[in-house]
Amino acid sequence: MNWPLFSVIYSIAATVTIGVFMIGALVTGFNEIPHIQIAVAAGFLASIPAALIFTKKVSSITGKEDGYKA
Repeated sequence: MNWPLFSVIYSIAATVTIGVFMIGALVTGFNEIPHIQIAVAAGFLASIPAALIFTKKVSSITGKEDGYKA
């Protein structure tokens, strides 16, 4: 697993997923603090598999599955 690549992809995926979940919660009328916190937690958890899948695909394309080696 390429952990540096995973951390970059996870930070981008988490930001986007949390934003989508928060907008979805606000549009549907769940605009109280506990609902927003649940949307944020769900966004963090939902972005882990997406980042894992994308990291594996990018690593298989570049051929560096072991991570960064100088």
